[in-house]
Amino acid sequence: MPDEKRPTQEEGDRGYTPASPVKRTLAWIGVAYALILLALTTYGIFTGAGLGNLGPLLTVPGLIGLGAVSLVSWKTAGRPGKWPAIALAALCWLLALATLPIGIAGLLSNFGG
Repeated sequence: MPDEKRPTQEEGDRGYTPASPVKRTLAWIGVAYALILLALTTYGIFTGAGLGNLGPLLTVPGLIGLGAVSLVSWKTAGRPGKWPAIALAALCWLLALATLPIGIAGLLSNFGG
C-alpha cells in the first residue's frame, strides 16, 4: 500500500547505541567491587563480625582496572599515546602485584588466633 505512511528509522525508534569500551571496562570494575561488597556483607551477617585490614586488598581491582582502562582508551580513542598507555598499564599492574601479598596478609590477620 503506497498511500500508507510508515515511520522511517529516523522518525521512530532511534535504535540501540552501545556504551563505549571504556565505559564497559569501568562497569566491569564496578561489578568486581559489588561482588567484594556482597562477600563482605555476607561474611558480616553470617559471623557477626566485620573484617579489618582490607585496604590494600581493595585497591587491587582498581589498579588492574585502571591499567585496562588506559589500554582500552588508547586502542579506541588514541589518547593517551601508545607508550604512555602501556607504561601506565604496566605501572598499575606492577603495583597491584606488589599490593596483593600485603592485602592477603591483612585478610588473613582477621582469622589468626
